Amino acid sequence: MIKFYRQIRQSMINQNRTKKYLLYAIGEIILVVIGILIALQINNWNENRKSAKQENLYLKRLLSENKEDVNTFKSNIADLEKGIETIENLSLALNSVNSSDEKLVLAANDFFGYGSIYPIFTSSTSTFDDLSSTGNLKDIRNSNLRDELVKHYAKHKQVAEWIRIGTEWALPNDAPFTYNNSIMRFEPASAFLFGDQNQSELADHLKEKKEEYINNAAVHYWINKDAIGKLENLIADTNRIIDLIQQELKN
Repeated sequence: MIKFYRQIRQSMINQNRTKKYLLYAIGEIILVVIGILIALQINNWNENRKSAKQENLYLKRLLSENKEDVNTFKSNIADLEKGIETIENLSLALNSVNSSDEKLVLAANDFFGYGSIYPIFTSSTSTFDDLSSTGNLKDIRNSNLRDELVKHYAKHKQVAEWIRIGTEWALPNDAPFTYNNSIMRFEPASAFLFGDQNQSELADHLKEKKEEYINNAAVHYWINKDAIGKLENLIADTNRIIDLIQQELKN
């Protein structure tokens, strides 16, 4: 088409038909402009298609990781609740005058097997970290969803920090208690290292150091309860984010 206009233009020039030449020249310019606009539109369409595909992949990854987080947080809560149960059982055994030696030692074993374990926090943030570090967060076109994701993953860091602070608060009490009372002989995983132990002597030790053991159990009870509350709140927020992502994928 452009070659055709050039032939006409040359013919107009040769025939000194300036007015018609100008019209054809304008037509040639318009044709070029239209071609450029069409090319830009096709390029924009391709870019938008690629962006939408990339966004879809990111949203699916975020959805999968947040669902995984819910399961992880629930599992962590179950472990902490098991720990609290052993703390309560140890307290009951120590405070009851009718507790047998076997019951006391078993309660101590269970406490050191579950109740004295510190809360941990793990979550799946690889996709959000990728989005943040590469600047691809803008690929998620829904600005409200972007903002909610930023706030949600900020809560992950807050919970991790709260649990860290609780652990650091407990350690100064826990470390000397562990050493001074040789509690490793009550740890199910290490008790065998101490050989055959006299149950009555272990029970007498627990009774004698009752206040110390209850105080240590109370420390773990507090940090476990606090961690459970934080994780339950985070589960609720994670479920909310899952709903937002699913809605976006439908759109």
